[in-house]
Amino acid sequence: MSTAKTSGEDTVRRLEDRIFLALVVAVTIAFAIVIAPFFGAILWAVIATIVFFPLRDRLTRAMPNHENRVALITLLVIIAAVILPALLLTVFLVQEALGLYSNIQAGKIDLHRYFVQFQHQIPPWGAQALERFGVTDFDAALEKLGSAIAGSFQTLASRAVNVGQDTFSFLLALGVMLYLSFFLLRDGNTLSARVFGAVPLQAEQRQALLDTFVTVIRATIKGSLVVAILQGIIGGLLFWALNINAPILWGVAMAVLAFLPVVGTGLIWLPVAIYMLATGLIVKGVILILGGVFVIGMVDNIVRPILVGRDTRIPDYMVLISTLGGLAVFGANGVVIGPVIAAMFVTLWTKFAASRAPTSTV
Repeated sequence: MSTAKTSGEDTVRRLEDRIFLALVVAVTIAFAIVIAPFFGAILWAVIATIVFFPLRDRLTRAMPNHENRVALITLLVIIAAVILPALLLTVFLVQEALGLYSNIQAGKIDLHRYFVQFQHQIPPWGAQALERFGVTDFDAALEKLGSAIAGSFQTLASRAVNVGQDTFSFLLALGVMLYLSFFLLRDGNTLSARVFGAVPLQAEQRQALLDTFVTVIRATIKGSLVVAILQGIIGGLLFWALNINAPILWGVAMAVLAFLPVVGTGLIWLPVAIYMLATGLIVKGVILILGGVFVIGMVDNIVRPILVGRDTRIPDYMVLISTLGGLAVFGANGVVIGPVIAAMFVTLWTKFAASRAPTSTV
């Protein structure tokens, strides 16, 4: 009788556990839907907290028992070191892009003349190569380029009607990001312990997951982002020194493309250098190639190991694929999300393969 009663109680308990688990999953999904509009703000709040948490720890040791003051000081450092420079760069970038468009519209920058000059100066082997790729109609190419540029600026102009709403949304997201960052900086250790403590994994597996997440976030930001900024600055200064139009615009473009390993900034400076060589600007073309290869290109090999070390890097081909995939799925946030998911994939499968490997017996 007692055995039957115990068996019935176990059945009820298992049913209750399953219902409770289903309720946890349902409420979690509902909560994710509610906060989805602020996904980017939450993501970057977490990233800022992880990157600047070592600074927070040093301030905590200097000012123990002052958690609010430490979190506020760290947040002010984030604003001064990241937010304000990014806003100023955005203003300069928009001004330069509008100036470039105005020069094209006014005829100060004659794309047709550049194409014709390139066509006349290109050597026979270059013309044959372009012919093999089907690039022979420069007028058609110019028309497509002009249409693309005009379409881009028309799109921007049409969105200018919603500039007030977009500005409000941006400021709201920025406010949420900074507000959440303050509490993550203040209570980060407690919150991370609660979250990862609830993950149904072994302690070793949870720690490996947490270590990988933190390491990849810091490696991506400290390594990839800093390297991208340096390459963009150097590229912009090089373009400015060579008197190339819109150096800030091209510098930002190189900084964005620097997240892609192997190709990266070469997608910008190499075609410009080839054009210079083909149009008789030999000295400028050679300087640009040397600067691109030995200055811009070497930044990644020198700076990244200093910032994050070599052991934290996943293979370049995986970085490339995961970054492109992340951009396609998550937009700009995919620059970080893609490599993080790739690193988690490698870590989890490494742990899984190790757990399934047969143990040797002596």
